[in-house]
Amino acid sequence: MGAEANFHGQRRRNDTHQSTTDPEARLFKKSKGSEAKLGYLGHVLMENRNGLLVQAVVTPATGTAERNAALLLAEKIPGMRRVTLGADKAYDTRELVGELRRMNITPHVAQNNINRSSAIDGRTTARPSYAISQPKRKRVEQSFAWMKMTGLLRKVRFRGREKVGGWMKWVGVAYNLVRLRNLEAEATA
Repeated sequence: MGAEANFHGQRRRNDTHQSTTDPEARLFKKSKGSEAKLGYLGHVLMENRNGLLVQAVVTPATGTAERNAALLLAEKIPGMRRVTLGADKAYDTRELVGELRRMNITPHVAQNNINRSSAIDGRTTARPSYAISQPKRKRVEQSFAWMKMTGLLRKVRFRGREKVGGWMKWVGVAYNLVRLRNLEAEATA
């Protein structure tokens, strides 16, 4: 490592820095003040009643990847009945909420009222189903915690979005099997 390898003070950006082992990986910050890491974003669609994962997808890390993945997964929901889709405050945007409503999906998104008005209005929050779905949103975080710790998704050993996505789907299946076992034990207790 000579003087030419000194990156001190340089901003790291996806158009200037690329992984030598996984060119599809992108720099992404989890929150303000945290370091940027190369990787992908994993997204799941979960049914709220039992906490089972229905679908999983891996996307490149971008600023809008979560909302784009939400629409992608929502398009694949089977049936013609109106359904609800729960999500955290990051999904409270006028574009996403409007698109979900056009898709005949009621958005049960947590309201983000910090320095702005929420896209979720009284026609959604006044319903009892909204109040019921809000505490159940944490189940998806529990599934991610299990998938990271037990399913080895915290530090993936594969390269390329296709392989990482395949591993995430397998880990999701394993999570569902464990969840089913726990549900059965709860039912018989």
